[in-house]
Amino acid sequence: MSKDYYNLLGVDKNASKDEIKKAFRKLAHEHHPDKGSGNIDKFKEINEAYQVLSNEDKRHQYDQFGSSGPFGFDGARANNGQGGFGGSQGFSGGINMDDLSDMFGGGFGDIFGGSRRKSGPQRGRDIESSMNISFDDSYYGAEKTIQLRKAIVCEHCKGDGAEPGAKIDKCKTCNGSGKIRQVRNSIFGQMATVGMCSDCDGEGETPSQKCTKCNGQGLSEGIEQIKVKIPAGIGNDQSLKMSGKGEAGSKGAAAGDLYISLRVSPSNKFKREGENLFVTIPISITQATLGDKVAVQTVENEVKLKIPAGTKSGKQFIIRGKGMPKLGGRGYGNLYVEVDISIPNKLTRDQKKLLEKLQKEGL
Repeated sequence: MSKDYYNLLGVDKNASKDEIKKAFRKLAHEHHPDKGSGNIDKFKEINEAYQVLSNEDKRHQYDQFGSSGPFGFDGARANNGQGGFGGSQGFSGGINMDDLSDMFGGGFGDIFGGSRRKSGPQRGRDIESSMNISFDDSYYGAEKTIQLRKAIVCEHCKGDGAEPGAKIDKCKTCNGSGKIRQVRNSIFGQMATVGMCSDCDGEGETPSQKCTKCNGQGLSEGIEQIKVKIPAGIGNDQSLKMSGKGEAGSKGAAAGDLYISLRVSPSNKFKREGENLFVTIPISITQATLGDKVAVQTVENEVKLKIPAGTKSGKQFIIRGKGMPKLGGRGYGNLYVEVDISIPNKLTRDQKKLLEKLQKEGL
């Protein structure tokens, strides 16, 4: 019976090569036999379909005759039973190793005896730290210095792991390849795996004498002072990323990154919400009734705010551009000023008489 390769991959007959490849990769991930939910039979089928549809000539023949046509696309029947498009040679068949290496991070080539990129030195680890700063630091920006204990480049060997003056030789264990290949038996037959050589850490070279200070690691523990630039407008619990300020990489590899979580002390005057600030100021009964201009202290200076006659307690005014700086130098947020009408606790005799008179007049 003819197989519907397009249906197996979930694409239509006009699908492009990229669409076919994308569909195959998705299904290969889903049905790969090494996964708990994998299905080797399904994996064989989608591999067979991909080998045909990804090749222009085979796809043209398939479109004309189907998988049961005169060219024998049905697995074991193809090429006189010698594998064909996914036949009796095992589930790898004519699989495209470059495609699978891309999908599974390079390790797939090792399973089937393919090549793998040399492991080489390892990038340094990322590290996290925290820092307390004041409200003013978050408003104006600042520069701070922190000390971190972490892995740093060994000063004695300058990070190469060799005792100064030592001879560098080709690794005898891996013969300079940086890899060790092993063959093991599995349910799929013999499978070759390739791993990093532990004697040279994938470098392919070993010194005649390891560094006496770091034992060949190229790293040591030390304290580094790091200058941290705090940008204006940074908020509480926001983080700064400092590229290359994490732990040092082994034997010349790139250092990791440093992530600093900032804890901003709250202001004793302003409440902050994002890039906006909020403040409450007291005004008198007469200022609220008759109107006035009152002084409002912003973070940087004092400004005048016009209070219209008849202002009620709790009224909120906006002073634009007097809030927090926006990160990246994109201007400022706003300052929201709420007025609170103060009721005096004590009155003079004259003040009391005036209020009583106003009360009689209906005010």
